[in-house]
Amino acid sequence: MTTVSATAVGLNGWRAGSAKQAIVDFVVRVSDGPDAVPIEERIAVFDNDGTLWCEKPMPIQLDFVLRRLVEMAEAQPELRNRQPWKAAYERDYGWLATVMAEHYAGDDSNVEIVAAGVLAAYDGMTVDEFEERSEAFLRGAQHPTLGRAYLDCAYRPMLELLRYLEAAGFSNYIVSGGGRDFMRPISQDVYGIPRERVIGSASALAYASDAKGGSITHKAAADYLDDGEQKPIRIWSRTGRRPLLAAGNSNGDVPMLDFTRREGTPTLRLLVLHDDEAREFDYTTGAEHALERADEMGWSVVSVKRDWAEVF
Repeated sequence: MTTVSATAVGLNGWRAGSAKQAIVDFVVRVSDGPDAVPIEERIAVFDNDGTLWCEKPMPIQLDFVLRRLVEMAEAQPELRNRQPWKAAYERDYGWLATVMAEHYAGDDSNVEIVAAGVLAAYDGMTVDEFEERSEAFLRGAQHPTLGRAYLDCAYRPMLELLRYLEAAGFSNYIVSGGGRDFMRPISQDVYGIPRERVIGSASALAYASDAKGGSITHKAAADYLDDGEQKPIRIWSRTGRRPLLAAGNSNGDVPMLDFTRREGTPTLRLLVLHDDEAREFDYTTGAEHALERADEMGWSVVSVKRDWAEVF
């Protein structure tokens, strides 16, 4: 296969190695020669937390939600003895970490408690107010341990990959278990991905006519959780196509990566492995099945330590 230098393809944040070469070879095949794919079929999908930006010590949106739960508990003392307000108010991050670990192990009993609290936290809030709150948080809050703004926690090599694919005619989509409406205000500025290409979890919405042209509000009910098997369903619902490239980092991304398969057409599955405690974090919890699947199916595992010259 063709070998292209890092400088030539604009992937300077990637070290030479099998992961980078797999990306370059894939784009060459898609763009030229007998395997070339029409522009309209060049779809790439990316998980967000842990794939495009940092998700430790907790997902960025969880910090946003916890602040809202604390705000509610301060205004309504009776909430302080109920989960998840209790954990948020007492800064009991150990309980929250346990909930996440249980989720990745397949036990969602406590996740449902957290989800109910999250949905209640924004019940009746207009989509406009929610967007103002999320954008203000994302543009103003700092990561608790990395000493940088949250919006500076996007991975440089992945940003380069987005631009590289875009230059090759790809339409990039975010497909995240995180909230669709949480990510939309910053997706263009941070990733160059327009808000209409953000696929994520969503609460149910309600519309009411008013003098201001109508209002859409959040309801205390889930529309869908965009994780696991919902990811390929939501991709198909939005695009009507199987992607050619998918990138993820956890067990919840496996169905999306599996779905990125077309006989006789070049495809690429990337799995980000967090193994660099010095520059970011070192963990595989929640990715055990994904790593097994990657080995079984020959997916390209992207080592943060080995494959990224720079992280941020």
